[in-house]
Amino acid sequence: MLKYLLSVAVVLILTLIMVNVFHDEDDYNLKLEELKHKYVFKAVPSVDHRKLPALQKKFETPQEVTEACLSCHTETHKEVMASSHWNWERVSYVEGRGISSAGKKNVMNNFCLGTNSNQKSCAKCHIGYGMTDSQYDFNNTRNVDCMVCHDNSEEYLKGASMAGYPDRTVNLEHVAQSVGLPQKSNCGSCHFFSGGGNNVKHGDLESAQLSCSRDVDVHMGANGLNLECVACHSAENHQILGKLYSVSTDNTNRVTCEQCHTNSAHLSDVLNRHSSKVSCQACHIPEYAKVNSTKMAWKWSDAGKLKDGKPYEDDDSLGNHTYLSIKGSFKWARNVKPDYIWFNGTADQYLLGDTIQSVPVKMNRLNGSYHDRLSKIIPVKIHTGDQIYDKVYNRLVQPKLYGETAGDSAFWKDFKWDEAVAAGMKEAGLPYSGQYGFVETEMYWPLNHMVAPKGQAVGCTECHTRENGRLAKLTGFYLPGRDRNRLQDSIGYWMFMLTLAAVFGHALIRIFTKNYRQRYEKQIVSYDEGKPGE
Repeated sequence: MLKYLLSVAVVLILTLIMVNVFHDEDDYNLKLEELKHKYVFKAVPSVDHRKLPALQKKFETPQEVTEACLSCHTETHKEVMASSHWNWERVSYVEGRGISSAGKKNVMNNFCLGTNSNQKSCAKCHIGYGMTDSQYDFNNTRNVDCMVCHDNSEEYLKGASMAGYPDRTVNLEHVAQSVGLPQKSNCGSCHFFSGGGNNVKHGDLESAQLSCSRDVDVHMGANGLNLECVACHSAENHQILGKLYSVSTDNTNRVTCEQCHTNSAHLSDVLNRHSSKVSCQACHIPEYAKVNSTKMAWKWSDAGKLKDGKPYEDDDSLGNHTYLSIKGSFKWARNVKPDYIWFNGTADQYLLGDTIQSVPVKMNRLNGSYHDRLSKIIPVKIHTGDQIYDKVYNRLVQPKLYGETAGDSAFWKDFKWDEAVAAGMKEAGLPYSGQYGFVETEMYWPLNHMVAPKGQAVGCTECHTRENGRLAKLTGFYLPGRDRNRLQDSIGYWMFMLTLAAVFGHALIRIFTKNYRQRYEKQIVSYDEGKPGE
């Protein structure tokens, strides 16, 4: 009988193992196939701008191009001038602040710190012309830059420190006749190079995505769907869907994976149930900065060192600046595993003039928690460093960084922090005590791009493990496989043991009842054989 019981146990265990090892779910996802077909054919323009009479002329200034555009698109400037790309701010409700505006006008960061007093340089990423200072006229229609978003010739280029004007080498006539729907190169001219170089800020947005493989970005891959940015970041009346949480606060007009893939993107119900608390990005962006390095730390306190009285730079083996006299020292990384946080879609930023509440100073706070039903686990890049602050007023300060000539108080020319801060805070209309120091800061950048093919997605055991899991730092909730809960573990243990006991108990009952039935049948047969015949 013991052999029989052991045989049953072995067969049961082997069956369970074989089911798990060889079970292969159907991987043909009809919804995904429908999406692929949707984006196979690219939109073909219905208008050839080369044939329009309004564009058959020599343009002396970019404003003349804008006037030519508006001769047909008569009301479009109103849409553009109502957008955050033009106004550099959004008005929204922020918990603890009430109704307030936030954007590049007043939000600070721990990269180039802020736009205030540096507009002429920062305006390279503004969709307008002539932004030289804080007195810029946001109501001047002629200064709307149509070409920066709609040039399809890939020849348009904003000039360095030219207040948003195009580079002098740009052929305005050719560009004006080559406009169309925005392409990756249009969006990337700002979003790939923000922070002073390729992939500096985001970590998941860089020039390699203009022509990359599916392994780098499954959506943008040239050997895949080769999607343009506007496939997801669509626009109605020039109000582009999507927000960057370094400058935006509320949970509206966002771009989400579910918009295309729905809430049941997988054929597995187990994976679909994960989506209630885990974002798609958390599993499908296992690494970022896959091609070029991204900046992970920036120490402004090291800036200002000179060699022989002149600024200098040091680079690593990949060509990344590890030190610049004008900016300080940096740390870079490639193929980086994300950090993970809870996020409910709302945020707050450090605004110029805010008092420092804690150290390190959070330049943007992404709200969320396990107990918030709107929160999900998302992957982020955390950029750390230090930056200058006022010791008396206990707040971060905005120094004047950019200047064209020495003696203009600009730090990048004179390397004098005290004068640069005094000039910057004067333009901001805020007092400066004359005493400065440096304080640690950190900034969170949600990761949404560089989505990997499904075969490279994060594996279950990378999170559900006791040692060095991806979610090791994310506490406050029970994660199976990672955490121990004596009561829950005991219940699970005894449920397993009772189930096993029930299986063996059932087997024993079958054995005993079979033996009993066999003995009973033998007795009946014996009785029948011993009965006298009639």
